[in-house]
Amino acid sequence: MGSDRHYAEERPAHPTEVAALVMDDTCVTNGEFAAFIEATGYVTVAEEPLDPAMYPGAMRDMLQPGGLVFHMTDGPVDTSDFRNWWRWVPGACWRRPEGGGSDIAGREDHPVVQVAYRDAEAFASWAGKSLPTEAEWEYAARGGLDGAEFAWGAELAPGGVHMANTWQGPFPWRNFATDGFDRTCPVRSFPPNGYGLYEMCGNVWEWTTDWFAPRHQPDATAPACCGGGRAAAIEASYDPAQPTIRIPRKVVKGGSFLCAPSYCRRYRPAARHAQMIDSGMSHIGFRCVTRHTAHPGEPA
Repeated sequence: MGSDRHYAEERPAHPTEVAALVMDDTCVTNGEFAAFIEATGYVTVAEEPLDPAMYPGAMRDMLQPGGLVFHMTDGPVDTSDFRNWWRWVPGACWRRPEGGGSDIAGREDHPVVQVAYRDAEAFASWAGKSLPTEAEWEYAARGGLDGAEFAWGAELAPGGVHMANTWQGPFPWRNFATDGFDRTCPVRSFPPNGYGLYEMCGNVWEWTTDWFAPRHQPDATAPACCGGGRAAAIEASYDPAQPTIRIPRKVVKGGSFLCAPSYCRRYRPAARHAQMIDSGMSHIGFRCVTRHTAHPGEPA
């Protein structure tokens, strides 16, 4: 897993092992998440009041329940500052992914978004499943193509055919949407990988259970399938650029509909990114796994 040819946080490329598992062939959809809410009465993080103590210096209008929503800019902007296209929108949540006035009507088969890590864990537990580790996710995303750059092979768009929901055009101000979508797409919109899994790259980022570290940890020896392995200590996951905000970060994988060659080439199995566990965003979702449990006398 990992790559020595792309972003620094993907290094070093290294061998690892995962145990047998079954991965859901799609991300959890709005319809599936709605069934979970109806059955349990669960309230997501984006729908709860914020604790001011967790966000020192934040303006009062930012301390309202909500989520981060992508907004296309009117023209070229400084792409080193994500605040140019991300806005905190009060009221944004899984039911209203873009905030007030939006809803999920007609998007029941799109991936649920605006879900924090705790929300994804709660759904997985209710469904009798788990969230994948980073190693499990990356192994599954490769679909048997060990070492290939993409989940489908060596080219981003083989023969000019789009294989994932990504951004076409100069980010973040012009999206030609030649893949057919300018935001999320329904699950199973693109061909599955070699393991029969859909949209492992593009569409939405996906939560994993690993704490983020700026590089893979080559000295970690515990099996990745068991919660140790490459996962960094929680303390190392805090964002050094925001030392006053002590919110740990998990690894998200797969890229999203916002990934573009001109800005973020993270629509690859090896790519990884850090995400604070309290934050929902309009391009982050999740999928679940079921791990094989050996019965007495059966090989593990």
